[in-house]
Amino acid sequence: MSNRPLNVGLVGGGRGAFIVHPHQRAIHMHGTRRVVAGALHPDPKIALEEAANWPYPIRGYGSYDEMIAANASLPDDQKLDYILIVTPNHVHFDPAMKAIEAGIPVFCEKPLCLNLREANALVKAVRKHNIPFAVAHTYIGHWTSRLARYIVRNGLIGEVRWVDSYYLQGWLATRLEATGQQQAAWRTNPKMAGGSGCGGDIGTHALMQLRFVTGLEITQLSAQLETFVEGRPLDDHFTVYCKLSNGGRALVRASQICIGHKNDLGIEIAGTKGTLVWRQEEPECLTIHLNGQPDRVYWRGAVTPGDGFLPKDMPADLMSEPTLPPGHPEAFHDAFARLHHCFEADVRAWKAGKPFKADGSKYATVEDGWMGIAFIETCLKSSARKGAWTPMPKKV
Repeated sequence: MSNRPLNVGLVGGGRGAFIVHPHQRAIHMHGTRRVVAGALHPDPKIALEEAANWPYPIRGYGSYDEMIAANASLPDDQKLDYILIVTPNHVHFDPAMKAIEAGIPVFCEKPLCLNLREANALVKAVRKHNIPFAVAHTYIGHWTSRLARYIVRNGLIGEVRWVDSYYLQGWLATRLEATGQQQAAWRTNPKMAGGSGCGGDIGTHALMQLRFVTGLEITQLSAQLETFVEGRPLDDHFTVYCKLSNGGRALVRASQICIGHKNDLGIEIAGTKGTLVWRQEEPECLTIHLNGQPDRVYWRGAVTPGDGFLPKDMPADLMSEPTLPPGHPEAFHDAFARLHHCFEADVRAWKAGKPFKADGSKYATVEDGWMGIAFIETCLKSSARKGAWTPMPKKV
Protein backbone atom coordinates (compact mmCIF):
# COMPACT_ATOMS: atom_id res chain seq x y z
CA MET A 1 0.00 0.00 0.00
CA SER A 2 1.03 3.67 -0.31
CA ASN A 3 2.36 5.74 2.56
CA ARG A 4 -0.98 7.51 2.96
CA PRO A 5 -2.26 7.78 6.54
CA LEU A 6 -4.18 4.72 7.70
CA ASN A 7 -7.95 5.17 7.87
CA VAL A 8 -9.51 4.29 11.23
CA GLY A 9 -13.20 3.77 11.97
CA LEU A 10 -14.66 4.12 15.46
CA VAL A 11 -17.19 1.77 17.01
CA GLY A 12 -18.61 3.68 19.99
CA GLY A 13 -17.30 6.92 21.39
CA GLY A 14 -20.33 9.20 21.39
CA ARG A 15 -22.34 10.86 24.14
CA GLY A 16 -19.67 11.48 26.75
CA ALA A 17 -17.59 8.35 26.28
CA PHE A 18 -14.20 8.78 27.95
CA ILE A 19 -11.74 6.37 26.42
CA VAL A 20 -12.30 7.40 22.79
CA HIS A 21 -10.61 10.76 23.35
CA PRO A 22 -7.14 9.56 24.38
CA HIS A 23 -7.37 6.97 21.61
CA GLN A 24 -8.21 9.46 18.88
CA ARG A 25 -5.47 11.83 20.04
CA ALA A 26 -3.03 8.91 19.95
CA ILE A 27 -4.21 7.88 16.50
CA HIS A 28 -3.40 11.32 15.11
CA MET A 29 -0.17 11.83 17.06
CA HIS A 30 2.30 10.59 14.42
CA GLY A 31 0.49 11.98 11.38
CA THR A 32 0.36 8.48 9.85
CA ARG A 33 -3.13 7.53 11.02
CA ARG A 34 -6.45 9.36 11.06
CA VAL A 35 -10.02 8.78 12.19
CA VAL A 36 -12.26 9.00 9.11
CA ALA A 37 -15.51 7.28 10.13
CA GLY A 38 -17.59 6.28 13.10
CA ALA A 39 -20.65 4.43 14.32
CA LEU A 40 -20.67 6.33 17.59
CA HIS A 41 -23.84 5.22 19.41
CA PRO A 42 -26.28 2.27 19.43
CA ASP A 43 -29.18 4.60 18.53
CA PRO A 44 -28.79 5.31 14.77
CA LYS A 45 -30.17 8.85 15.03
CA ILE A 46 -27.82 9.77 17.88
CA ALA A 47 -24.94 8.07 16.09
CA LEU A 48 -25.40 10.30 13.04
CA GLU A 49 -25.83 13.42 15.22
CA GLU A 50 -22.64 12.63 17.12
CA ALA A 51 -20.72 12.13 13.87
CA ALA A 52 -22.02 15.44 12.50
CA ASN A 53 -20.82 17.17 15.68
CA TRP A 54 -17.43 15.43 15.82
CA PRO A 55 -14.53 17.89 16.27
CA TYR A 56 -13.37 17.26 12.68
CA PRO A 57 -15.19 15.84 9.62
CA ILE A 58 -15.79 12.08 9.62
CA ARG A 59 -18.23 9.79 7.82
CA GLY A 60 -21.08 8.95 10.17
CA TYR A 61 -22.95 5.65 10.18
CA GLY A 62 -26.10 4.59 12.02
CA SER A 63 -24.51 1.31 13.11
CA TYR A 64 -21.25 -0.58 12.93
CA ASP A 65 -22.98 -3.09 10.63
CA GLU A 66 -23.54 -0.25 8.14
CA MET A 67 -19.97 0.97 8.49
CA ILE A 68 -18.46 -2.48 7.92
CA ALA A 69 -20.80 -3.25 5.01
CA ALA A 70 -20.18 0.12 3.32
CA ASN A 71 -16.43 -0.39 3.51
CA ALA A 72 -16.45 -3.06 0.80
CA SER A 73 -17.64 -0.64 -1.90
CA LEU A 74 -15.38 2.31 -1.05
CA PRO A 75 -12.37 3.26 -3.18
CA ASP A 76 -9.16 1.73 -1.87
CA ASP A 77 -7.84 5.02 -0.50
CA GLN A 78 -11.04 5.49 1.53
CA LYS A 79 -11.39 1.97 2.93
CA LEU A 80 -10.90 1.42 6.65
CA ASP A 81 -7.48 0.06 7.52
CA TYR A 82 -8.63 -0.86 11.02
CA ILE A 83 -11.49 -0.27 13.41
CA LEU A 84 -11.20 0.85 17.02
CA ILE A 85 -13.81 -0.56 19.41
CA VAL A 86 -14.44 1.74 22.39
CA THR A 87 -17.82 0.48 23.56
CA PRO A 88 -18.83 -1.09 26.89
CA ASN A 89 -17.71 -4.71 27.20
CA HIS A 90 -20.90 -6.32 25.91
CA VAL A 91 -20.41 -4.65 22.50
CA HIS A 92 -16.87 -5.90 21.88
CA PHE A 93 -17.45 -9.35 20.44
CA ASP A 94 -19.95 -8.71 17.66
CA PRO A 95 -18.26 -5.79 15.86
CA ALA A 96 -14.85 -7.43 16.31
CA MET A 97 -16.02 -10.70 14.74
CA LYS A 98 -17.80 -8.94 11.88
CA ALA A 99 -14.75 -6.80 11.14
CA ILE A 100 -12.44 -9.83 11.14
CA GLU A 101 -14.73 -11.67 8.73
CA ALA A 102 -14.84 -8.57 6.49
CA GLY A 103 -11.04 -8.44 6.42
CA ILE A 104 -10.64 -5.36 8.63
CA PRO A 105 -8.02 -5.42 11.42
CA VAL A 106 -9.28 -4.63 14.93
CA PHE A 107 -8.00 -2.59 17.85
CA CYS A 108 -10.33 -3.40 20.78
CA GLU A 109 -10.65 -1.95 24.24
CA LYS A 110 -10.17 -4.38 27.09
CA PRO A 111 -11.44 -6.73 28.29
CA LEU A 112 -11.61 -8.63 25.03
CA CYS A 113 -15.25 -9.69 25.45
CA LEU A 114 -17.71 -11.04 28.04
CA ASN A 115 -16.79 -14.72 28.40
CA LEU A 116 -14.49 -17.53 27.35
CA ARG A 117 -16.85 -18.81 24.66
CA GLU A 118 -16.62 -15.46 22.86
CA ALA A 119 -12.86 -15.23 23.49
CA ASN A 120 -12.30 -18.70 21.98
CA ALA A 121 -14.24 -17.71 18.88
CA LEU A 122 -12.24 -14.50 18.40
CA VAL A 123 -8.89 -16.27 18.76
CA LYS A 124 -9.90 -18.87 16.19
CA ALA A 125 -11.18 -16.21 13.77
CA VAL A 126 -8.00 -14.13 14.03
CA ARG A 127 -5.88 -17.21 13.36
CA LYS A 128 -8.07 -18.34 10.46
CA HIS A 129 -7.89 -14.95 8.72
CA ASN A 130 -4.31 -14.21 9.85
CA ILE A 131 -5.31 -10.63 10.59
CA PRO A 132 -3.82 -8.04 12.99
CA PHE A 133 -5.76 -7.70 16.26
CA ALA A 134 -4.78 -5.61 19.28
CA VAL A 135 -6.25 -5.25 22.77
CA ALA A 136 -5.85 -1.84 24.40
CA HIS A 137 -3.78 -2.59 27.48
CA THR A 138 -2.57 0.98 27.70
CA TYR A 139 0.16 0.74 30.30
CA ILE A 140 2.43 -1.64 28.42
CA GLY A 141 2.76 1.28 26.00
CA HIS A 142 4.90 3.23 28.48
CA TRP A 143 8.55 3.08 27.51
CA THR A 144 9.50 2.24 31.09
CA SER A 145 7.24 -0.83 30.88
CA ARG A 146 9.30 -1.92 27.88
CA LEU A 147 12.53 -1.31 29.83
CA ALA A 148 11.15 -3.26 32.81
CA ARG A 149 10.32 -6.16 30.48
CA TYR A 150 13.88 -6.16 29.13
CA ILE A 151 15.43 -6.07 32.61
CA VAL A 152 13.31 -8.87 34.06
CA ARG A 153 13.24 -11.17 31.04
CA ASN A 154 17.01 -10.94 30.63
CA GLY A 155 17.56 -12.09 34.22
CA LEU A 156 19.13 -8.86 35.47
CA ILE A 157 17.26 -9.16 38.78
CA GLY A 158 17.60 -12.96 38.81
CA GLU A 159 14.87 -15.57 38.96
CA VAL A 160 11.47 -14.11 39.78
CA ARG A 161 10.30 -15.16 43.24
CA TRP A 162 7.43 -12.79 43.94
CA VAL A 163 5.29 -10.28 42.06
CA ASP A 164 2.83 -7.75 43.47
CA SER A 165 0.82 -6.30 40.58
CA TYR A 166 -1.96 -3.92 41.55
CA TYR A 167 -4.41 -1.31 40.33
CA LEU A 168 -6.08 0.84 42.96
CA GLN A 169 -8.77 3.48 42.50
CA GLY A 170 -11.27 5.21 44.76
CA TRP A 171 -13.85 6.65 42.39
CA LEU A 172 -16.48 3.96 43.12
CA ALA A 173 -16.23 4.21 46.91
CA THR A 174 -19.87 5.38 46.91
CA ARG A 175 -22.75 4.19 44.76
CA LEU A 176 -21.97 6.62 41.98
CA GLU A 177 -23.95 4.57 39.48
CA ALA A 178 -27.17 5.51 41.30
CA THR A 179 -26.64 9.14 40.25
CA GLY A 180 -26.75 8.23 36.56
CA GLN A 181 -23.03 8.73 36.02
CA GLN A 182 -22.45 7.00 32.67
CA GLN A 183 -19.02 5.49 33.31
CA ALA A 184 -20.11 4.04 36.66
CA ALA A 185 -23.48 2.82 35.39
CA TRP A 186 -22.25 0.39 32.75
CA ARG A 187 -19.21 -0.79 34.71
CA THR A 188 -21.42 -2.00 37.56
CA ASN A 189 -24.06 -3.60 35.32
CA PRO A 190 -23.48 -7.36 34.80
CA LYS A 191 -25.26 -7.30 31.44
CA MET A 192 -22.80 -4.73 30.11
CA ALA A 193 -19.61 -5.39 32.08
CA GLY A 194 -19.71 -9.18 32.42
CA GLY A 195 -19.23 -11.36 35.49
CA SER A 196 -16.68 -9.15 37.25
CA GLY A 197 -16.75 -5.39 37.77
CA CYS A 198 -13.47 -4.29 39.31
CA GLY A 199 -11.59 -7.38 38.15
CA GLY A 200 -12.69 -7.10 34.54
CA ASP A 201 -12.23 -3.34 34.40
CA ILE A 202 -8.82 -2.88 36.04
CA GLY A 203 -7.72 -6.25 37.44
CA THR A 204 -7.06 -7.35 33.86
CA HIS A 205 -4.61 -4.45 33.52
CA ALA A 206 -2.70 -5.63 36.59
CA LEU A 207 -2.62 -9.16 35.13
CA MET A 208 -1.36 -7.87 31.78
CA GLN A 209 1.41 -5.86 33.43
CA LEU A 210 2.58 -8.98 35.28
CA ARG A 211 2.56 -11.15 32.15
CA PHE A 212 4.08 -8.53 29.86
CA VAL A 213 7.00 -7.67 32.12
CA THR A 214 7.86 -11.11 33.52
CA GLY A 215 6.89 -13.46 30.68
CA LEU A 216 5.37 -15.76 33.30
CA GLU A 217 1.89 -17.28 33.32
CA ILE A 218 -0.48 -18.05 36.17
CA THR A 219 -1.05 -21.77 36.62
CA GLN A 220 -3.39 -21.76 39.66
CA LEU A 221 -5.11 -19.07 41.69
CA SER A 222 -7.09 -18.41 44.83
CA ALA A 223 -9.45 -15.46 44.43
CA GLN A 224 -11.66 -13.28 46.59
CA LEU A 225 -14.07 -11.04 44.68
CA GLU A 226 -15.76 -8.73 47.16
CA THR A 227 -18.41 -6.01 47.05
CA PHE A 228 -18.18 -3.33 49.72
CA VAL A 229 -20.76 -0.84 48.41
CA GLU A 230 -24.22 -2.07 49.37
CA GLY A 231 -26.56 -2.81 46.47
CA ARG A 232 -23.84 -3.14 43.88
CA PRO A 233 -24.20 -6.43 41.92
CA LEU A 234 -20.53 -6.77 40.89
CA ASP A 235 -17.23 -6.81 42.78
CA ASP A 236 -15.56 -3.52 43.62
CA HIS A 237 -12.56 -5.14 45.35
CA PHE A 238 -10.50 -7.94 43.82
CA THR A 239 -7.70 -9.98 45.44
CA VAL A 240 -6.03 -12.97 43.78
CA TYR A 241 -3.12 -15.06 45.09
CA CYS A 242 -1.36 -16.85 42.22
CA LYS A 243 1.09 -19.65 41.50
CA LEU A 244 3.39 -18.77 38.61
CA SER A 245 4.71 -20.98 35.84
CA ASN A 246 8.29 -20.78 37.18
CA GLY A 247 7.27 -21.81 40.70
CA GLY A 248 7.13 -18.24 42.00
CA ARG A 249 4.13 -16.55 43.59
CA ALA A 250 2.18 -13.41 42.81
CA LEU A 251 -0.58 -11.18 44.12
CA VAL A 252 -2.86 -9.59 41.53
CA ARG A 253 -5.08 -7.08 43.26
CA ALA A 254 -7.42 -4.30 42.30
CA SER A 255 -9.85 -2.02 44.07
CA GLN A 256 -12.20 0.80 43.15
CA ILE A 257 -13.20 1.72 46.70
CA CYS A 258 -9.81 2.88 48.05
CA ILE A 259 -10.43 6.58 48.67
CA GLY A 260 -7.40 8.66 47.80
CA HIS A 261 -6.16 6.39 45.05
CA LYS A 262 -6.76 7.85 41.60
CA ASN A 263 -5.20 5.63 38.94
CA ASP A 264 -2.62 3.77 40.96
CA LEU A 265 -1.36 0.93 38.78
CA GLY A 266 1.99 -0.51 39.80
CA ILE A 267 4.17 -3.59 39.89
CA GLU A 268 6.92 -4.82 42.20
CA ILE A 269 8.98 -7.82 41.10
CA ALA A 270 11.31 -9.48 43.60
CA GLY A 271 14.02 -11.65 42.07
CA THR A 272 16.96 -13.57 43.48
CA LYS A 273 19.35 -10.69 42.65
CA GLY A 274 17.18 -7.62 43.10
CA THR A 275 13.76 -5.99 42.98
CA LEU A 276 12.16 -3.82 40.28
CA VAL A 277 9.50 -1.23 41.17
CA TRP A 278 7.33 0.70 38.67
CA ARG A 279 4.23 2.89 39.05
CA GLN A 280 2.22 4.30 36.18
CA GLU A 281 1.46 7.51 38.09
CA GLU A 282 5.22 8.11 37.86
CA PRO A 283 5.70 6.58 34.38
CA GLU A 284 8.97 8.27 33.49
CA CYS A 285 11.12 6.11 35.74
CA LEU A 286 11.61 2.74 37.37
CA THR A 287 13.68 1.75 40.40
CA ILE A 288 16.03 -1.19 40.88
CA HIS A 289 16.99 -2.36 44.38
CA LEU A 290 20.14 -4.48 44.62
CA ASN A 291 21.71 -6.17 47.65
CA GLY A 292 24.39 -4.01 49.23
CA GLN A 293 24.22 -1.31 46.53
CA PRO A 294 22.57 2.09 46.23
CA ASP A 295 19.18 2.09 44.54
CA ARG A 296 19.24 2.72 40.80
CA VAL A 297 16.58 4.96 39.23
CA TYR A 298 16.30 4.82 35.45
CA TRP A 299 14.58 7.68 33.63
CA ARG A 300 13.14 7.47 30.15
CA GLY A 301 15.57 9.02 27.69
CA ALA A 302 18.46 9.02 30.17
CA VAL A 303 19.48 5.37 30.27
CA THR A 304 23.19 4.55 29.90
CA PRO A 305 24.02 1.04 28.68
CA GLY A 306 27.02 -0.59 30.32
CA ASP A 307 26.57 1.26 33.62
CA GLY A 308 27.43 -1.74 35.77
CA PHE A 309 23.88 -3.07 35.83
CA LEU A 310 22.56 -2.68 32.30
CA PRO A 311 24.61 -4.41 29.58
CA LYS A 312 26.37 -2.48 26.84
CA ASP A 313 24.40 -4.15 24.06
CA MET A 314 20.91 -2.82 24.85
CA PRO A 315 18.46 -3.49 21.96
CA ALA A 316 18.59 -0.72 19.38
CA ASP A 317 14.82 -0.69 18.87
CA LEU A 318 14.21 -0.27 22.60
CA MET A 319 16.75 2.54 22.94
CA SER A 320 15.39 4.40 19.91
CA GLU A 321 11.76 4.48 21.09
CA PRO A 322 11.83 7.63 23.25
CA THR A 323 11.26 10.68 21.05
CA LEU A 324 11.32 13.37 23.76
CA PRO A 325 14.45 14.35 25.70
CA PRO A 326 14.43 13.45 29.42
CA GLY A 327 12.56 15.95 31.53
CA HIS A 328 9.88 16.42 28.86
CA PRO A 329 7.36 13.93 30.28
CA GLU A 330 5.66 11.23 28.28
CA ALA A 331 2.42 10.01 29.80
CA PHE A 332 -1.01 8.48 29.11
CA HIS A 333 -1.50 9.72 25.53
CA ASP A 334 2.04 8.76 24.59
CA ALA A 335 1.47 5.21 25.85
CA PHE A 336 -1.65 4.93 23.70
CA ALA A 337 0.21 6.39 20.72
CA ARG A 338 3.05 3.86 21.09
CA LEU A 339 0.52 1.01 20.93
CA HIS A 340 -1.22 2.43 17.85
CA HIS A 341 2.16 3.09 16.19
CA CYS A 342 3.25 -0.53 16.72
CA PHE A 343 -0.11 -1.83 15.55
CA GLU A 344 0.13 0.37 12.46
CA ALA A 345 3.39 -1.33 11.47
CA ASP A 346 1.69 -4.73 11.53
CA VAL A 347 -1.36 -3.46 9.65
CA ARG A 348 0.85 -2.00 6.90
CA ALA A 349 2.84 -5.23 6.64
CA TRP A 350 -0.38 -7.29 6.48
CA LYS A 351 -1.91 -5.08 3.79
CA ALA A 352 1.28 -5.41 1.76
CA GLY A 353 1.07 -9.20 1.99
CA LYS A 354 4.16 -9.41 4.20
CA PRO A 355 4.58 -11.39 7.44
CA PHE A 356 3.82 -9.54 10.66
CA LYS A 357 4.89 -10.55 14.14
CA ALA A 358 2.05 -10.12 16.60
CA ASP A 359 3.98 -11.72 19.46
CA GLY A 360 2.79 -9.54 22.35
CA SER A 361 6.09 -7.67 22.66
CA LYS A 362 4.70 -4.37 21.32
CA TYR A 363 0.97 -4.52 22.10
CA ALA A 364 -1.48 -6.97 23.64
CA THR A 365 -2.77 -9.53 21.14
CA VAL A 366 -6.04 -11.45 20.90
CA GLU A 367 -4.30 -14.27 22.81
CA ASP A 368 -3.47 -11.82 25.61
CA GLY A 369 -7.12 -10.77 25.59
CA TRP A 370 -8.13 -14.43 25.83
CA MET A 371 -5.86 -14.83 28.86
CA GLY A 372 -7.58 -11.92 30.59
CA ILE A 373 -11.00 -13.52 30.12
CA ALA A 374 -9.71 -16.93 31.22
CA PHE A 375 -8.25 -15.27 34.32
CA ILE A 376 -11.53 -13.55 35.21
CA GLU A 377 -13.60 -16.72 34.72
CA THR A 378 -11.17 -18.71 36.86
CA CYS A 379 -11.30 -16.03 39.55
CA LEU A 380 -15.10 -16.18 39.56
CA LYS A 381 -14.99 -19.97 40.00
CA SER A 382 -12.45 -19.75 42.82
CA SER A 383 -14.26 -16.96 44.65
CA ALA A 384 -17.57 -18.85 44.45
CA ARG A 385 -15.76 -21.72 46.22
CA LYS A 386 -14.46 -19.41 48.97
CA GLY A 387 -11.03 -18.95 47.43
CA ALA A 388 -10.33 -22.57 46.58
CA TRP A 389 -7.20 -23.11 44.50
CA THR A 390 -8.36 -23.36 40.87
CA PRO A 391 -6.27 -24.14 37.78
CA MET A 392 -6.24 -21.82 34.79
CA PRO A 393 -7.72 -23.36 31.63
CA LYS A 394 -5.49 -24.53 28.83
CA LYS A 395 -4.90 -22.08 26.02
CA VAL A 396 -7.20 -22.40 23.05
